[in-house]
Amino acid sequence: MTPEVSAAVGSPHPRHGLAPLLASAVRLSIVAALACVEKAEFAYVRDLVEITDSALSKQVSRLEEAGWVTVEKGQVGRRPRTWLRLTEEGLAVYRRHVAALTAIAGPLH
Repeated sequence: MTPEVSAAVGSPHPRHGLAPLLASAVRLSIVAALACVEKAEFAYVRDLVEITDSALSKQVSRLEEAGWVTVEKGQVGRRPRTWLRLTEEGLAVYRRHVAALTAIAGPLH
């Protein structure tokens, strides 16, 4: 048995670090978009992820229920705006998820 396999035998498989809610490519894309900014306008995320308003609303609701995203409504001039922000918990879950994916995939050559 190699040292790598021997060390891994007593460790849980990295898949246990995956967040089931992020199994959806759309939700993962939304969280990834929010992970690198303080907050983002709804329309920006919609266009970046290439989905409809209703699809984004539905997915953001799921992420909000989990406590991973907050929604802030306001106005710019007379126009209503909605901003999305990843919570600290959401960012932590995203980082664990990406680390688990990286551990599962292994080094790329």
